[in-house]
Amino acid sequence: MNKKWVSRFMAPAAAALILAGCNFSGSGDEASGDTEGGSAEGDGSSAQVITLSEGSDIPTMDSTKAHDSIAFNVLNNINEGLYRQNESNEVELAMAEKHDKNEDETVHTFTLREQNWSNGEPVTANDFEYAWKRVMREAGPYNYMLVTAGIKNAEAIMNEEMDAEELGVKAIDEKTLEVTLEAPNPLFETLLAFATFLPQNQAFVEEQGDQYALEAENVLANGPFVFSEWQQEQGWTLEKNEDYWDAENVKLDKAEFVVVKDPQSGANLYETEKVDRVKLTSSLVDQYQDNEGFTNEKASGIVFLRFNHNHEVLSNVNIRRAVNMAIDRDGLTDVILKDGSTPLYGVVPEGYYNSPEGTDYRELNGDINKGTAEEAKEFWEKGLEETGVDSLTVSLNIADTDEMKKVGEYLQAQLEDNLPGFKLELKAVPFAQRLEIEKAIEYDLSLSTWGPDYADPMTYLDMWVDGSSANRMDYSNPKLDELVAEARTDTDLSNRYKTLLEIEKVLLEEDAAVAPLYQRGNTYLTRPSIENLVIHPAGADLSLKWASVK
Repeated sequence: MNKKWVSRFMAPAAAALILAGCNFSGSGDEASGDTEGGSAEGDGSSAQVITLSEGSDIPTMDSTKAHDSIAFNVLNNINEGLYRQNESNEVELAMAEKHDKNEDETVHTFTLREQNWSNGEPVTANDFEYAWKRVMREAGPYNYMLVTAGIKNAEAIMNEEMDAEELGVKAIDEKTLEVTLEAPNPLFETLLAFATFLPQNQAFVEEQGDQYALEAENVLANGPFVFSEWQQEQGWTLEKNEDYWDAENVKLDKAEFVVVKDPQSGANLYETEKVDRVKLTSSLVDQYQDNEGFTNEKASGIVFLRFNHNHEVLSNVNIRRAVNMAIDRDGLTDVILKDGSTPLYGVVPEGYYNSPEGTDYRELNGDINKGTAEEAKEFWEKGLEETGVDSLTVSLNIADTDEMKKVGEYLQAQLEDNLPGFKLELKAVPFAQRLEIEKAIEYDLSLSTWGPDYADPMTYLDMWVDGSSANRMDYSNPKLDELVAEARTDTDLSNRYKTLLEIEKVLLEEDAAVAPLYQRGNTYLTRPSIENLVIHPAGADLSLKWASVK
């Protein structure tokens, strides 16, 4: 993750100086961040350059280790797998120009198109075989995605029962890749658009050693853009890949990203046309809601509380249920956030995932663990009695961002007010550190976020399987594991959907394993001159391939 953060209290002038220091200035030079805003709109220039902001640095550019939205966004734009998401958020052939299946759809054969890496070497089937086996060999954070895809032996490898070399993927020749599945999988093609399934050039990766993907020069591209500059902790630059197989449909010459942590500084940079797109926080919504570039919409990401299931008190289901019911989510979304976020009483959000019969998942499962403060107190007292304590002091691990700090303070007030004897301490750390603390399970409570990797409820449900790298709280229920295994191979879509509903009920009704808080809303200021900036509800958030400056 980012090693440092731009100061929270950075004044606009200071922000401009920082941006100027890494060629993200408004000076009008070739790498200027306001080429699009100040030049394209102000003097009639047709330069196809945009400048976007991000709240933190890129954690890693290694697709086998990436586990956050910022890395996924960059990887999605500089690399390309067998499939990619198109402008309609559907998957389409990308590096593969042909996809054949055997009769029972367990053996998939991909024919690769002609495409070179940014170092001039051809992209081969071995690049896919090597990368996917490397995910399993190094126990990458998304190795379970290969299990979800149903690739032969992936689960056994993840459980250390087989070697990574036995993964069901094989380069037949330079341009032919064969993938064998355990069983037919209706999600297979959808999953292939995710970053974990990107190729890697074996010779390059091994030559770089432990420096691979840590600097711009340690990264290769085979997608619409190349990773031309990375000023760590400040920003990065993507430039059009002229050798990309579909370069004629890539309009942008350059996309610059600047790290701006303080939302007000970001808004000021937008107003002065130094940045073309910024995310607003709740404190800025009222100020900018009449701006021409203002958009406010419900998103597919969720925010929730993780419990450390090894904790002597938080391991009690009644304590966890009390925490769930003690939080007024309406007050959180309507008064504190005000960004289009909505209360959530499940881990699968509403508005994205319908059953085969056309009914929304959230409507079918309803609100789980929704209760009053009085009900919360009853579960609390019961849990205290069962654990033999009369009070509880725990800490909450949160990312050091404006949104998470506000949410943390609200949770602190709610839990301390509604649960007598509850004391919550806030521990704000950089986003990257928050993830590392979670992975080590060195926390009591952790305020977490999750965005869908692919367009199916399973992306919110299989993360709780015992041993999953996304579990990060030592939760385990064999019943849930069995249901997930059933849903992965069930080709009866209606029956599969019933199983997906049951998984959430086990997680929340039976175990109250986590505390869902809200479904995110996103509020942005985006320069009206930017066209066809594709926002995806699952997987990578952003595709620049079709974007242009009007």
